[in-house]
Amino acid sequence: MTDWRAVGYGFVVTLLVGAIGLAIPGLGQLTAGLVGGFVAGYVAGGGLARGFWHGLLAGSIGGIAVGLLLWGAIALVGLAGGPVGAAAGALAGLGVFAIALVIALVMAAESAVAGAVGALLNDEPRSAERANY
Repeated sequence: MTDWRAVGYGFVVTLLVGAIGLAIPGLGQLTAGLVGGFVAGYVAGGGLARGFWHGLLAGSIGGIAVGLLLWGAIALVGLAGGPVGAAAGALAGLGVFAIALVIALVMAAESAVAGAVGALLNDEPRSAERANY
C-alpha cells in the first residue's frame, strides 16, 4: 500500500530543492530528484521495492507539477501578444510541457533509485499501525 505521507514529503522536498537549484548553479533538477526520492524512500521504509515505488511516485509527480507550472507561465507570457500571442504561447507551452514530461520520466527514474537507497538506510521495522497510513 502506498504511504502518501512519504510521497508528499518527497514531493515537497523535490520542489524546494528544485527551486533552490534554479538559483544556485551546479545544484539542479538532478539533485532535486535524488534528494526528494531519498526522502520519500526513507520515510516509507520497508525495503527496496517499497522505497523504489515511493521514490518513483514522488519524482514523477514533482516532474509533472513543474511541467504544468512551466506550461502555465509560458501561456501567460503569450497573453501579452493578444489573441495570436495567446494561441502561440499556449502551443509553445504545450511543447515545453511535452519536454517537461520527458524530464519527469528521467527525474522519476533517479528518484526511484534514491528511494530504494533511502528505504535501505531506514532500519526502523514497519509496524502494522504505520502501514495503515
